[in-house]
Amino acid sequence: MITDTQSLRQLVDELKAEPFVTVDTEFMREKTYWPKLCLVQLAGAQRAAAVDPLADGIDLAPLGELLADPSVLKVFHAARQDVEIFLLLFGNVPRPMFDTQVAAMVCGFGESVGYETLVNKLAKASIDKSSRFTDWSRRPLTPKQIAYALADVTHLRTVYLKLAKLLEDSGREEWLDEEMATLNAPETYESRPEAAWERIRTRSLDRRFLGLVRELAAWRERQAQSRNVPRTFISKDETLLEMASSQPRSAEDLKRVRGLPKWATEGAGGDEVLTAIERALAENRNALPDREPPRELPRGLGPLIELLKVLLKMKSEEHGVARTLIASQEDLETLALDGSAAQIAALKGWRHEVFGEDALRLLAGEVALGARGRSIAVLSLSGDEAVLQATRRKRRKRKSRKDGEPAGADDAATASDAVAAD
Repeated sequence: MITDTQSLRQLVDELKAEPFVTVDTEFMREKTYWPKLCLVQLAGAQRAAAVDPLADGIDLAPLGELLADPSVLKVFHAARQDVEIFLLLFGNVPRPMFDTQVAAMVCGFGESVGYETLVNKLAKASIDKSSRFTDWSRRPLTPKQIAYALADVTHLRTVYLKLAKLLEDSGREEWLDEEMATLNAPETYESRPEAAWERIRTRSLDRRFLGLVRELAAWRERQAQSRNVPRTFISKDETLLEMASSQPRSAEDLKRVRGLPKWATEGAGGDEVLTAIERALAENRNALPDREPPRELPRGLGPLIELLKVLLKMKSEEHGVARTLIASQEDLETLALDGSAAQIAALKGWRHEVFGEDALRLLAGEVALGARGRSIAVLSLSGDEAVLQATRRKRRKRKSRKDGEPAGADDAATASDAVAAD
């Protein structure tokens, strides 16, 4: 345990000589808006230590220097919350950075793979998780807590080295770089009150109503930040939606709102809520927020999307990379609707090579999916068959225009014909 600034400085000086350092944190957030940092674990090749940020008089500035040192790679697992803490503490995202969870997805270990799973598979070790939900703010920490905390960075060394080798052998380092771009961007961790409304679920598409939700959600977010309490301690989403619907205009109206704390119904607190409502009601309609209505897919497009799902699953297994890293459900729907004009990541970079190219060929009727033994394969259509598919597409388009069928139905039929033809 490191509990004073001098010992921390000595540790950091040692770790600065390492090519990489594994990093983890223990924090609490159940009763606060901002995470309360309780422990920082660090490990180099020969030494591991836990830094106590709650120790009297300790200055964490040396830790900030280490995290900002461009010559030392900082290795995390599921880094987002750890990075948020360091950004708040030091004003910068740790650089350079490697996330083993993201790397594992690129290497085919599945969706959002857990640390324990990687330790089992790559380090051939197991972790005692019994201390996971202990109170990390209480002092002194027990030897069992410290052992658990250090295991999160000591085994991470092996996990990192194995994943780095897999990435190098498969030539996928650039794939990881693309995925790490989001984690490296400071704006990823911004908590803007003006954008808080986007997390609230509502079926309403009325822009005035959404404007009220935006103002009220921003009010709640600012209150939660300034009081350092979870936003639900201020009010639940249902309460905000109720106020957006009923539009209270006085303190008496606010007192009738269920779930609103007393301080928000009277005095300065109540005035803030009423001002937010008045501001939303006075907003120019062109400045009000807007939400796209739920996408209604044309009749007949469903089978085509299912065909793309089969191709995606096949490519995921073939290349050993998580499906959601290649394309989402929304991506597949957009691809089925817009074809090569679709503005999705699956048609760019390595994703295009792995999946997008064959997906476009499938949509164009140039290839089919068929069984080959116990697996699915992409089967090229002959020249005559391709001409036949094109003729069928033209015939269906003429029939669709004549019968008034929705666009897309002919594409789904074409895909079915392609499989049948093969």
